[in-house]
Amino acid sequence: MGRPKNFSREEVLQKAIPLFWKQGFADTSLQDLEKATGVNKSGLYSEFKSKEELFLESLRYYLANRDGSSLTATPLGWDNIENFLKQTCPAGQKGCMAINSMRELAIVPPEARAILTTNLGGLKRLIARNVAAKHTKLDAESIADIILTFFVGLSLEQNLGTRKALTIRKIEDFMQVVRAL
Repeated sequence: MGRPKNFSREEVLQKAIPLFWKQGFADTSLQDLEKATGVNKSGLYSEFKSKEELFLESLRYYLANRDGSSLTATPLGWDNIENFLKQTCPAGQKGCMAINSMRELAIVPPEARAILTTNLGGLKRLIARNVAAKHTKLDAESIADIILTFFVGLSLEQNLGTRKALTIRKIEDFMQVVRAL
């Protein structure tokens, strides 16, 4: 009989996420994961079959626990979208882990593409609901596409170390333009 594990799956995921977020899938080694989680290689492999599975579970956990409440707050509208965009620059991290993962689609497990596609589709629906509440000239789906594209670009740009004040100004300027659509 094996020894009982002295870690929780959730704790491992919470500690692995910042590592995958900062370094990406390719540059995160098993040794990095051991150090960050405090769980040895055999423990990680007993809980997750591979680094790929740990990455996928980290991505799922991140997306399931990311605070998306700004897009569901009432009343629906522009303020919700602006607040969501301003959350793309959390303290200590760059952009959005999911968006950053898109840079590695050629090397991450194929299932990551489906997870990311589903997530972006859900975000687009939430954004479109907020846009629809404002009765715009252009259809809500088209505006949601524009906003989602801006979000992806903004998330990626955070990796350049853009100052938060500049990011906030860009978001406010962008929202001024979008409100006119």
